Amino acid sequence: MSTQKTLNILIMDPPYESSRTATAFRIMEAAIKKGHNVNVFTYEGATALSLRDQKGHPNPIKGTSLEEEKHPLTKDFVSGLFAFAKQKGVQFNWINCGLCVDERGVSNWVDGPVRGGPADFIKNVQQSDKTLVIATK
Repeated sequence: MSTQKTLNILIMDPPYESSRTATAFRIMEAAIKKGHNVNVFTYEGATALSLRDQKGHPNPIKGTSLEEEKHPLTKDFVSGLFAFAKQKGVQFNWINCGLCVDERGVSNWVDGPVRGGPADFIKNVQQSDKTLVIATK
């Protein structure tokens, strides 16, 4: 009998707006580390988390260059989670809400995420052991 579980996560916050996003990434990593499958559905501003066009920047206030600043990019977190899940032999699925993507023009993603809709989130709820919604407020 398999003990592998599936966690379904809905994220709404855009990159860098709150600590909820970093917390969501930590939860995903912890679930993968324990050998669980993870389904992610991004909604609203969170569809930009996997945007390939993100770029680091220097910090003129601290006087650091681009290289010194090493600004973390959420696209790299997303790519890293896909790689980590592959290494652990578990499923990691990332669906960006197509309506939200179109509104924001964030369709150039790193490898892995796919376009979907609210029906995909409902399907994942029905197929998961637990669902976690990380709302904006």
